[in-house]
Amino acid sequence: MDRHERIVHLHRLLKINRTGLSLERAIEETGSSRATVYRDIAFLRESLGAPITIDEKTHHFRYSHDEDRVFELPGLWLSPDEIYALLVAREALTARHEGALAEALGDFGPRLRVLVGERVDQLARIRVLRQGSRALDHAVFHVVTTAVLERRQLGFSYRARSTGEGSVRNTSPQRLTHYRDNWYLDAFDLDKRALRSFALDRISAARMLPKPANDWPEAELDAHFADSYGIFSGPARAWATIRFSAHAARWVADERWHSQQKGRLLADGRYELQLPFGNARELLMDVLRYGPDAEVVAPVSLREEMKQLLTLALTGYTRPVA
Repeated sequence: MDRHERIVHLHRLLKINRTGLSLERAIEETGSSRATVYRDIAFLRESLGAPITIDEKTHHFRYSHDEDRVFELPGLWLSPDEIYALLVAREALTARHEGALAEALGDFGPRLRVLVGERVDQLARIRVLRQGSRALDHAVFHVVTTAVLERRQLGFSYRARSTGEGSVRNTSPQRLTHYRDNWYLDAFDLDKRALRSFALDRISAARMLPKPANDWPEAELDAHFADSYGIFSGPARAWATIRFSAHAARWVADERWHSQQKGRLLADGRYELQLPFGNARELLMDVLRYGPDAEVVAPVSLREEMKQLLTLALTGYTRPVA
C-alpha cells in the first residue's frame, strides 16, 4: 500500500471508529510499520489539518467530534490508477494539440507528476499518433466548449469546406463531437431552423450570446446525427452491403463502422458488412481504403457511384505524368 492509499485508508478508519483507532489495528490495516503509521498520522494532522487527538486512557487515535464541521480530506484524492489515467489523457491531448483542453490541465499536470514521482518518466512509453487532424483555433475551441457546457446560444462565422462560402450563424449548441481526430459542433441553426454539424476548424469569431440555448431531446439528436454513417448528419436513407475478401475479413470483422452495423462471415471466408447511410461520400472513401479487397454490392445506386469513383481515379493514371 503506497502513501496515498494509506492516508485515505487511515482517514476512513478514523471516521468510522468514533471511539478511536488503536496503533495495532492501524499497523494491521495498512500493512505498515509503527514508525510509518506515526508519520502518516502526523501528516494527516499537521499538513492536512485533520483534528486527530489521542485518548488519554486508551491511547487510541480519533477525530475530535465537531457537529458544525466534519473533516474531509482536502482537494481531490485519486488512486494511482486514476492519476496515471489523467496523466496519459493529458499526454494524448498535448500530442494532438488540443490546446484548450491541455492548457486546462496545465497546472494540474505537475501536481499529478509529483504524486507518482519518478514513475512519471515512463510516460515516454505512451505514444499518440495523429492522423488526418486539422489545425484548431484554441480560442474558438474554448468559447464553443463553454457555450455547450453552460448552455448558452453561440454565434460565429463559418466557411463551408465544400463550397468555400462564408456565412454568419447563430445557434443553440447541443453537443461537441470528437470524430476521427477532429472536433464538430452539433447545433440547431436558429436562422435555418434546422439541426446542423459544424467543423470547429472552419469556425471563426465565435462568441457566446446572452440567451440560453434550447435543449433538443436526446432521441431527436440521435436520430439526426447518429443514425446514418459517418459525420454527415441526416437520417439514413438506405442500407449498404459491402463484401470484403477473406484476407481483409481478418481486420474488418473486428472493426466498428456503425452502431447498427450487421456482419457475417460467408462460406468462402469473405465478410459481408451491412450498415445504414445517408450521405454516401464518407462511406465510399472508407471502402476505397481496402482497394480490390472490398466490393459494394448494394444498393445499386451506391455500387454505380463507386464504379464512377474508380473510373475517375483510373483516368488519372492513363495520362503521362507532366
